[in-house]
Amino acid sequence: MLSDRLISDIIDCGMQSGADLAEVFIEDFKYQNVGMLNGRVMKADSGFDTGYGIRLMSGTNVVYVYSNDSDEEVLMNLTREAASAIKKGDGAKIKEIEDLCRTTLSDIKKHPLDLSKQEFVDYLKQASSIMENYDPAITQSTCSLKTSTRIARIINSNGLNKEEESTRIRLAIEAIATKGNEKQSQRLAPGTLRGFEFLNEYPLLDKTRECCDKAIRMVNAGYAPSGKMPVVINNGFGGVIFHEACGHALESTSVGIKNSYLTDKLGQQIASPVVSARDNARIKGEWGSYATDDEGHESSDLLLIENGILKNYLIDELGARRMNSKATGCSRRESFAYAPTSRMSNTYICAGNDTHDDIIADTEYGLYAASMGGGSVDPATGEFNFAVDEGYMIRNGKIAEPVRGATLIGKGGEVLMNIDKVGNDLELSAGMCGSLSGNVPVTVGQPTIRVSSIIVGGRDAE
Repeated sequence: MLSDRLISDIIDCGMQSGADLAEVFIEDFKYQNVGMLNGRVMKADSGFDTGYGIRLMSGTNVVYVYSNDSDEEVLMNLTREAASAIKKGDGAKIKEIEDLCRTTLSDIKKHPLDLSKQEFVDYLKQASSIMENYDPAITQSTCSLKTSTRIARIINSNGLNKEEESTRIRLAIEAIATKGNEKQSQRLAPGTLRGFEFLNEYPLLDKTRECCDKAIRMVNAGYAPSGKMPVVINNGFGGVIFHEACGHALESTSVGIKNSYLTDKLGQQIASPVVSARDNARIKGEWGSYATDDEGHESSDLLLIENGILKNYLIDELGARRMNSKATGCSRRESFAYAPTSRMSNTYICAGNDTHDDIIADTEYGLYAASMGGGSVDPATGEFNFAVDEGYMIRNGKIAEPVRGATLIGKGGEVLMNIDKVGNDLELSAGMCGSLSGNVPVTVGQPTIRVSSIIVGGRDAE
């Protein structure tokens, strides 16, 4: 850990260059991971990492350097190099550093890092045993348990001095079914800002059996039809489409440089009037939550869209300077090795008034996307494509036969406008998001929604 004197010296040295902000970021990270393949332990590791990041800002010019070496000479030399590279500005007065403000975010009764790797293995064996003996069609199974504790401290020339400790734990189960040359997989991966007690409460055995059932159902399914049609997207991880096709386009990382299709759209209608959406980092125990962002700002519960009208962007310090706005407490980074940027936390479409069953019953024909998989998006245009992991046809207002191979193709702006039904069954799901500042834990979510018309990529036309 760095001494207060060294931290002050780093800030003083950085500000002498003419920067208007100097920041020191200190991170301690401990972790333990266990992974199994077909009932055998393939990975079991634990460790810790400590590092330091130094950022200087002069207007919209930024220099970031980092090291995992706490040696005073090393860090001062890094600071001098950063200072020599920053574009000289008018500088700013250094404020006295405040007393350290500490926050412990996670609500923990049984700390997962206190458990042995064998206890992790014993827990995972329950799921692995079910998948191994469930049905001959299940030919491969994987499961993993990952936990970490992160202590992050931010000190800057504005006097800020904050530290936050957070512990996360995440389970992942995947069952792969095979029929001839065809393979289909189903996955579940809950995550939380809680302790091991979360897993003791989780219905592991029932969820694992559901995973196997879905994989077998999909490997025996026919192919999805192609063409434009209504699509009902299930709650929970279905929100990944909103996260990718709209959420990234609201980050100042792209908006601040006018590389987003949602640039200069505040106050304008960008979605159907039935759509409202939030980014709320303050949900207790949620995977993507935090109290203090990685620039030291307080987190926010940010209304992004209200009845189709764009209300807010996700803005970090650099974005605030580019956009002549205020930071919104959404700056995040994977570790000290990354400069912070604007990122999502728990981002979701808000609950509406329709029920899941009523939305299905009101759909004469279309596709029901029960669970979504991976995909890609271009924030500049909003163009995306996402795989449907578990799909069914809707016929005469009822869920009919399962179908595989469906892909949803479209533009974020068009899809948001075409949402005509929003359910009352909001559900959130854990995930990981990659961007300029690395991979960070996020939550996606939504209630059941219906998109009145979207391109479905499949194989056969009906």
